[in-house]
Amino acid sequence: MVRWLKAEGDAIQRGEPVVELETEKVSYELESPAEGVLLKIIAREAVEVPVGEPLCHIGQPGDTLPS
Repeated sequence: MVRWLKAEGDAIQRGEPVVELETEKVSYELESPAEGVLLKIIAREAVEVPVGEPLCHIGQPGDTLPS
């Protein structure tokens, strides 16, 4: 399960918590691997996401999303 701590368009610093993930055994906050802007949320809140699937796109202001 997923709970977002940031919204699309928010500025993000490297290492800043972006999303809270919950598994059967643990809940934890996932930190941003990069500095930039949260361009697009892919995984919606309260939805199960397979391990390894992308959760969002982080880029720079004005970047276009991958197709």
